[in-house]
Amino acid sequence: MTELSLRRELAAVYRLVAHFRMTDLIFTHISVRLPGPEQHFLINPYGLLFEEITASNLVKIDLSGKPVEESPHPVNPAGFVIHSAIHAARADAHCVLHTHTRAGCAVAAQEHGLLPLNQISMEFYGRLGYHDYEGVALNLAEQRRLVADLGDHPAMILRNHGLLTVGETPAQAFLRMYYLDKACEIQTTATAGGARLVIPDPDICELTARQLTAEDDSSDLQDDRAYDLAWSALLRLADRIAPDHRD
Repeated sequence: MTELSLRRELAAVYRLVAHFRMTDLIFTHISVRLPGPEQHFLINPYGLLFEEITASNLVKIDLSGKPVEESPHPVNPAGFVIHSAIHAARADAHCVLHTHTRAGCAVAAQEHGLLPLNQISMEFYGRLGYHDYEGVALNLAEQRRLVADLGDHPAMILRNHGLLTVGETPAQAFLRMYYLDKACEIQTTATAGGARLVIPDPDICELTARQLTAEDDSSDLQDDRAYDLAWSALLRLADRIAPDHRD
């Protein structure tokens, strides 16, 4: 993808995160790696609401979080402590998405973490890292532990903090976050009732995870177009609700 196409796709992700109420005012962040050997990234202008972000006002930064082009906007320092560590360690983590949603923070405060209570949550069965809270992410020494706790997983729960997903594209990182947050919503609703929970057999949980992550070749039918179709629909939604995101 070109820089312009990545700018537009990342801006669409910011608007979709706002539309689905996964924002925390001007806080949290989504970054994407640009093509080329320079190790440059795009991230939100610190101080703008996600609904104000456009392709042109995204800030281009280097691996240390410093702007490489003139911009009137600063970058959230805590944001890129987290993002730079993961971008540097994971070649496949072209996009890193972090949220502080109500449901995500609630599950991040639960000792058992995310439970396989529903088909949606089973996408992350055995595929979710956990990182213990160390305070606001302003210390570079935390980066090594963040990377180790994420490992090769597509997502992570930051305990007492929030959620994080990575993806080879902004689309993949967003769809993972959408469903990780929905899994947390399901869990907080299910546990609020006080009834005994039904958790499927571990083998069924693992099979479902493989089916949902395109790792399964044992099922009679395959659905390898689902996420592409879902992302195309989401881009149409972004164009309807926020056509200026492309500017």
